[in-house]
Amino acid sequence: MDTIRQPTTADLTEDTAGYMIAAGKVNGVSVYGADQARIGHIEDLMIDKRAGTVEYGVLNFGGFLGLGSKHYAVPWRMLRYDNTLEGFVVDNITKERLDKAPVYEPAGVRDWSMVDNYWGI
Repeated sequence: MDTIRQPTTADLTEDTAGYMIAAGKVNGVSVYGADQARIGHIEDLMIDKRAGTVEYGVLNFGGFLGLGSKHYAVPWRMLRYDNTLEGFVVDNITKERLDKAPVYEPAGVRDWSMVDNYWGI
């Protein structure tokens, strides 16, 4: 009889040098602009339930100690991992552009086409 193995601390601290990463390790990873200035961190992932693909990274931006911060859905394909920075880089996002992006509101209705249109996807 097969039993389902629960993840352990070793699983969550496993080396991520390869091309795959556990979703649990993405939360909290810093996001940098093209100038390598930190603009926020990944708060969550939005997964297409039917396709099983990550479509958006929810970026936590602004605020201080979690107060006053906003969340923005950024198309996942715009993010690339940089081993040197140990974080994600977005080449065409500045703090100013992010500040004008549609805000992601978990409790509200989400218009994903509006998010895609804003980012030019």
